[in-house]
Amino acid sequence: MSKTAVLLINVGTPDSPSVKDVRRYLSEFLNDKRVIDIPWAARKLLVNGIIVPFRAPKSAKIYEKVWTDKGSPLLIHGENLARKLQELLGRDYMVELGMRYRKPSISSALQKFKAAKVRRIIVMPLFPQYAASTTGTAVEEVFRLINKEWAVPEVTTIGSFFQNESFVQNFADIGLEYHPEDYDHVLFSYHGLPVRQVNKVHPEMKCENCTCHEQYDAEAHFQCYKAECYETTRLIAKKMYLKPEEFSVAFQSRLDKNWLTPFSDKRVAELAQNGAKRILVLCPSFVADCLETTFEIGEEYAEIFHENGGEHLQLVRSLNDDDRWVETVAQLVKREN
Repeated sequence: MSKTAVLLINVGTPDSPSVKDVRRYLSEFLNDKRVIDIPWAARKLLVNGIIVPFRAPKSAKIYEKVWTDKGSPLLIHGENLARKLQELLGRDYMVELGMRYRKPSISSALQKFKAAKVRRIIVMPLFPQYAASTTGTAVEEVFRLINKEWAVPEVTTIGSFFQNESFVQNFADIGLEYHPEDYDHVLFSYHGLPVRQVNKVHPEMKCENCTCHEQYDAEAHFQCYKAECYETTRLIAKKMYLKPEEFSVAFQSRLDKNWLTPFSDKRVAELAQNGAKRILVLCPSFVADCLETTFEIGEEYAEIFHENGGEHLQLVRSLNDDDRWVETVAQLVKREN
């Protein structure tokens, strides 16, 4: 019997924390038209002439801080997840991890599937909330590569799972392990996006006029990243028994002021200035800990919190390769088979 292939996809990571490898990773990542959605010539000039040359040396120093003896945390968590998922699903499945940028590549995973003569591939981008620059580009790359083949296998994609009961419960359970009642506030921090990219999803309704921060409308807010982030927050907060005034949402990793607000770094400073001494931070757009969680939140934002009068910022670990998360992924895969 032919196996069902499962392709798990995450963003990617440099091959090493060296400036050369970080430069290569950033170049591949930022030249993606779905990541920086401006005209080709302008993107090439901006990325290759300005961003990468200046950012690579700084990013390399940060990657050195999060790098482990086994390598990149994002890659380690991804490999462990794939291994555990393979063990759980059994011999009827073939599980591979592919990174949208760098290694292990999506192409290498697809070649392994081809060699194994799989007839069906289930693609699962590991991004809970939909964005063209994450789920969108991952799926596009899969089909770009598959379409080069003469014999095209059956392909099923798992979309955003921001409302999935099990996913929500996974994050809530881990959050509860940190005893949120011992903190003054719980912050849900999501990776930011340019506002224009959100507006492209619903051009008839500008982001600033949207009410998604109040409630989720499945039709009006379909595939809206901001709306899905707020809905994920409400669902997790409910399972963590948080009252509305005890938590808030913000967006991190911005490149300029025209990104989704409120900004996480500003929110952290504001909480401290308003008297919060201890805050708990969850990052439900990341299913694996990486530079953006471990360093940006755990170190940079912790320092901002302290500088503004706070005493302790605690980052909640992500799902990583937690057995409960592995079971959730297995459930999502089996639902498509």
